[in-house]
Amino acid sequence: MFEKNDFTVKERFLNYVQIDTQSDPNSASHPSTEKQKQLSVLLVEELLAMGIQDAHTDEYGYVYATVPATTQKNVPVICFCSHIDTAPDCSGTNVKPLVHKDYNGLPIVLPDDHGQVITVEQYPYLKQHIGYEIITASGLTLLGADDKSGVAIIMDLAHYLTTHPDIQHGTIKLLFTPDEEVGAGTAKLDLEKLGASVAYTLDGGEVGTLEDETFSAVGVTITVYGVIAHPGYAKNTLVNALKIVGYIASGLPKNEWSPETTEKREGFVHPVQMEGIAEKASISFIVRDFDSNQLTIHEERLKSIVEEVMEQYPGATYTFEVKEQYRNMKEVLQHHPHITAYAEEAYHRAGLSVVKEPIRGGTDGSRLSFMGLPCPNLFTGMQAIHSKHEWIGVKDMEKSVEMLVNLVQVWEQNTV
Repeated sequence: MFEKNDFTVKERFLNYVQIDTQSDPNSASHPSTEKQKQLSVLLVEELLAMGIQDAHTDEYGYVYATVPATTQKNVPVICFCSHIDTAPDCSGTNVKPLVHKDYNGLPIVLPDDHGQVITVEQYPYLKQHIGYEIITASGLTLLGADDKSGVAIIMDLAHYLTTHPDIQHGTIKLLFTPDEEVGAGTAKLDLEKLGASVAYTLDGGEVGTLEDETFSAVGVTITVYGVIAHPGYAKNTLVNALKIVGYIASGLPKNEWSPETTEKREGFVHPVQMEGIAEKASISFIVRDFDSNQLTIHEERLKSIVEEVMEQYPGATYTFEVKEQYRNMKEVLQHHPHITAYAEEAYHRAGLSVVKEPIRGGTDGSRLSFMGLPCPNLFTGMQAIHSKHEWIGVKDMEKSVEMLVNLVQVWEQNTV
């Protein structure tokens, strides 16, 4: 079905990752960083050049575009979505993508920092790419495969469909979002303008993986108010809020209930930020579980640890603030099984075995699903995300494009 020269995904990806689009969790603006818009503008230019006439970006950095239908059938409008921002965890400035042709299975020493070495022992999935091209960064930054691989895949899909008008498909909406990595990927999304009835995010890992389940998530912020006094005259008066939040953190279980001690379907409570002064200090947590009902149990357990510590400090007070972040998309997708089933059929047509697994995290698809746009997550091939070891196989991205071309046909063929 596909010839090697049909694909443009590699070249697009290499271009996109060199644009710094790192988002900022401490920003209150939308998007959180103006530099994300540089990629938005480029994507619109490329889409317009393909002949996609309605491609545009808005003041928030979202990109909207439509690939018109080629069928007379009333096919549900499908949206393909990826995020343009990269994670704050690791620098995204001056990314230098390196193409390793015919990867030989040996350790890859990244040239700009020889202490950064990518090995098969660390990343066994590399074995599946021996003899093929992989792309890494140079050792000083992340690569940006999360999620510019998804962006490049969707853009290549658009290119393929516009240059192969004989392929029968319904109306396809393309959506690129800012600020997914800081939890605001859908904050300013105009669903009415998007005009889709079903969506798929391209934000997954190994080839063949298909994800229709995420964590449910809340954030908890505990603020402790101490009793301040001049330190020279503080005996029996001073109650130090900084010490209290430190004791709260040290009171967490050591061998369970944390990201470093859990896997598979286990939830966790994870402290992510501490700040303050002796008078007032706070500690923030992310709370995760696949069962939304378990979140309340985790919150109550955390609160009991806080209260046990606070009992030792008369005069100090605290607040316990819970903020919902996202919910398990499975709660929505279980009512629309055909959406995932059609994706599975597209995988099979592309010669892939389907690996269904829950995401120990969230995607834009989590929020989109609860906004009324059911949205599972599809693979791109990205590996070691948010780190200097981030890498991706070119053949995985190409296979994802092929799978999407099959997917739009599956939807058309299953519409009466």
